[in-house]
Amino acid sequence: MEGVLGLKCVLCGAEYGLRETSQAFRYVCDGHGDAGILDVVYDYPHIRRILTAEALRANPDRSIWRYLPLLPVDQQGVARLRASGGHRPLWNVGWTPLYRAPRLAAMLGLSEVYVKDEGRNPSASFKDRASAVGLVKALEWGATVVAAASTGNAASSLATLAAGWPVQTVIFVPANAPHAKIAQLLIHGATVLPVQGTYDQAFDLCLEACRAWGWYSRNTGYNPYLSEGKKTAVLELGEQLDWHMPDCILVSVGDGCIIGGLGKGLCDLRALGLIDRLPRLIGVQAAGSAALYHAWRRGDEQIEAVHAHTLADSIAVDLPRDGIKALRAVRETGGAFVVVSDDEILAAMHTLACEAGVFGEPAGVASYAGLVKARELGWVEKGERVVLLVTGSGLKDVPSALKAVPLPSPIVPTLEAVTGRLQGGTKTACLSS
Repeated sequence: MEGVLGLKCVLCGAEYGLRETSQAFRYVCDGHGDAGILDVVYDYPHIRRILTAEALRANPDRSIWRYLPLLPVDQQGVARLRASGGHRPLWNVGWTPLYRAPRLAAMLGLSEVYVKDEGRNPSASFKDRASAVGLVKALEWGATVVAAASTGNAASSLATLAAGWPVQTVIFVPANAPHAKIAQLLIHGATVLPVQGTYDQAFDLCLEACRAWGWYSRNTGYNPYLSEGKKTAVLELGEQLDWHMPDCILVSVGDGCIIGGLGKGLCDLRALGLIDRLPRLIGVQAAGSAALYHAWRRGDEQIEAVHAHTLADSIAVDLPRDGIKALRAVRETGGAFVVVSDDEILAAMHTLACEAGVFGEPAGVASYAGLVKARELGWVEKGERVVLLVTGSGLKDVPSALKAVPLPSPIVPTLEAVTGRLQGGTKTACLSS
């Protein structure tokens, strides 16, 4: 980790050098316990000499690993793993497509709208970015068991990428997690422990188990290396837009780790001289799970737990674990938080699929619902350039999709029946447009 200086507590600024961070899975600050989230500190002058726009253009690797100098892993260790592990999903995380969506732009009076489809990652989720870095770190430290608490995506991501590697995955999920996500866990060989309770209760139980048995924790807002994987989305975005960053980026927010990671990535790019300004980050929360929105509105960092209830399970969180980084990322970029209803999320699933060709799960398409709301509030202005991050595939939650577009009733096999159905006012938005 030649470009990494150590870790720093986001609350008190306490610093931990590399020797200290390599001991017994260093996760949090000694002085603040589980609340003492750490941030990776980099040697930017050193990295600036290595990670240049020219070097990136010459790099044929189309994955997050093209950014190795900006990741907190042993670069030689990664090379050894790649040589020994062959062609595996772990090495194909990232470099997801960025689509231009002119119909959405025209509908909202914007100059350009882009959609970054994170459902194209190996497990069909943005969470692969964090799991990839977390898994490499676990292998680097010789862990034999990796545990995670998740509403589904983070866990299925870990199980997908860990398959075939010499680690066992143990997953704590709320018992009401979507069956498609639980199936993905089971099919990849994970040990799944459905918890009769909330995500937050599953999270606490997972931490307790990791401490009791010495397991490696792949827990968002606890393991400081996960947000470093998530930041790679904006590193890619910079390249895909030839370093002409948009005016704002919208993404759904639950625990806060994704948007906090995006903020870190933007600061990395500015420190390396690859961009000269930071786009506004707009975090989108479900109305029934809006702890960070309320803290942002108050103007402080006192995050109060809510009783989360939303169909967007991936962002259903009582108490965000990485909330401090999330709030700071939004404030430091001049951004905002918006809240959207479940009905607005369902409408966004349909519109985004019809108008941009991207089928996202509820939490994923919340970014588009948030854009509509931000335009109404005047937080995104006419003529601006916008990027939407869609964090997961709609195939993760087909029942929710069928709430947005109910199944049609069968017709008899005649042309007359087809004509009657098409003339009966049951055309879809896609067909009628």
